[in-house]
Amino acid sequence: MKIGIMQPYFVPYIGYWQLMNLVDRYVIYDDVNFIKGGWINRNRILVNGEPKYFNVPMIGSSPNILINEVKVDHNEAIIRKNLRSIEGAYRKAPYYEVVYPMLEDILWCEEENIAKYLEHSFRVISEYLEIQTELLMSSDLDKDNTLKGQDKVLDICRQLHATEYYNAIGGQELYSYEVFKGHGIQLHFVKTQNISYKQFENEFQPNLSIIDVMMFNPKNKVKEYLESYMLIDE
Repeated sequence: MKIGIMQPYFVPYIGYWQLMNLVDRYVIYDDVNFIKGGWINRNRILVNGEPKYFNVPMIGSSPNILINEVKVDHNEAIIRKNLRSIEGAYRKAPYYEVVYPMLEDILWCEEENIAKYLEHSFRVISEYLEIQTELLMSSDLDKDNTLKGQDKVLDICRQLHATEYYNAIGGQELYSYEVFKGHGIQLHFVKTQNISYKQFENEFQPNLSIIDVMMFNPKNKVKEYLESYMLIDE
């Protein structure tokens, strides 16, 4: 059983989807502390050739509360402004007509809990990209919430009968091959290979939101990108 565990991010870059696509069960880590200034409620799109942030408006965000305790601000004016920003940035992109309705679905989602709001976005995009991975919420698992860090991840893996655990390359300093091996679990890190494609006539800007990838590439090409990674093993 291949397991991945990550905090929920807002329409994240291709590497996030590579990890999700690679595993059998993907745990949305919603019951850990919210990270201010991270990727939970924002990402970058291409505006006039340059990366620009756009955000999910929130109510009550704080690093002192859990991600699933943060609420989405369903301010219609902000939602419409975000959609206009996407329209202005990508209306001439080759796959705009296919992708834009998905983004309307995502941004108009009425879930108040930001973790559930982001889960909805994962399901919308996963359906389009034909990602079959089972999505689970960490808060729904009967785990030991007194544990922290690697020990908590191992407890989730134990509950889900993991034989392999996959993590993004940035987590190499957080997890020990030996410790995972001692629990009968093989540890892997996923490193995204160089991916580039034409973004109008601009110099290529890497690691933007999956929105950018889908706007400029047909579905089959995006699915190829999902396989464009290296596994870093012991």
